Amino acid sequence: MKPMGALPPEFADQQGMLTIAGRSAEEWAAEAGDTPVFVYDGAIVAARIARFRAAFSDVDLHYAIKANPLPALLAAIAPLVDGLDIASAGELHRAIAVKPAVAITFAGPGKRDDELTVAIGAGVTLNVESEGEAARAIAIGERLGIRPRLAVRVNPDIELRGSGMRMGGRPSPFGVDAVRAAALVRAIVEAGADWRGFHLYAGSQALDAQAIVETQAATIALAARLAEEAGASPPLVNLGGGFGIPYFAGDRSLAVEEIGAALRIALADRPPVLRDTRFAIELGRWLVAEAGIYLTRIVDRKESGGEVFLVVDGGLNHQLAASGNFGTVVRRNYPLALARAIDGAAIETVSVVGPLCTPLDRLGDRISLPPAQVGDLIAIFLAGAYGASASPADFLGHPPAAELLANSH
Repeated sequence: MKPMGALPPEFADQQGMLTIAGRSAEEWAAEAGDTPVFVYDGAIVAARIARFRAAFSDVDLHYAIKANPLPALLAAIAPLVDGLDIASAGELHRAIAVKPAVAITFAGPGKRDDELTVAIGAGVTLNVESEGEAARAIAIGERLGIRPRLAVRVNPDIELRGSGMRMGGRPSPFGVDAVRAAALVRAIVEAGADWRGFHLYAGSQALDAQAIVETQAATIALAARLAEEAGASPPLVNLGGGFGIPYFAGDRSLAVEEIGAALRIALADRPPVLRDTRFAIELGRWLVAEAGIYLTRIVDRKESGGEVFLVVDGGLNHQLAASGNFGTVVRRNYPLALARAIDGAAIETVSVVGPLCTPLDRLGDRISLPPAQVGDLIAIFLAGAYGASASPADFLGHPPAAELLANSH
């Protein structure tokens, strides 16, 4: 038997049939018309945003829509946040439908000229990732007769200790090395572009509050140093995010209130060059991951070599991350439950596998569950981020999973 991560607190104390936003898992499956289906509880997302606001009263909140770009979810989140962060023209079209262009920032190391043209024309802020990209954006702005809004994404000379994905302190395709960032700012200002500030992102999926506190303090100091070198105060400094969630056994929820208290002190004592600067934190998974559940139905129960396999109708084509093939080195089990008996006695060791012709399609590896039969629903938690949109939906030609938003009003 292998351990699973803990159920999110909103579901941990339920008994009997799993309910999501007051309705049973079977009701959600019926509404979708079939399984598999993702169900997102909008009330959980709203509560996360409210928790952030209470902890970070003087800091803007941006939603990184790569975590979950479902249009209905975006429409629910947009009025509650200060900005949307995008990474493609496709995400731009979704974002601009629910938020003014001035509240949208566009990052990513491979922006094509057509994407730059659309973004500049719309009035979106570009987080430029290189001197070459900045030069292309400035040239496009001149051709359009538009003063482009440009921020500089910095590859910081620091990294977020303990993060699941480190994005600073090393050679990187993301951003301009810190030693060259000030020169690029001066070039942008001299070219007549509208310089919007810095974007600094040191890592993601961190559960160590003190590590984030230290990284944010170092990021503020770096932004101040670069501003002094550039001779210009940034209108905005995006501190990145990095807030993790507890996917696996032994993980603990992040103490965001501790981070907020430390950041308030750091900002109150920030250098004069940043006195009029706004600060933002960019979050994706921390806002939406725990609000999502993936429901998939058992289509076969079989034994092989003394082991029991529950074969379900969805797999890594919808939930790549839960299969251990997205963002993890060692495969570990996401929280998973038998939907009709969420609190039932876990007396049977089983593996939950999908319908795809690959041994990688394993959603639960030798986990303990109540006895399960064909027709039962399996619920995989923490499915609100990097689920449907980050999985190879066309692999082997299975149909896409439905996606439903609860409590969207």
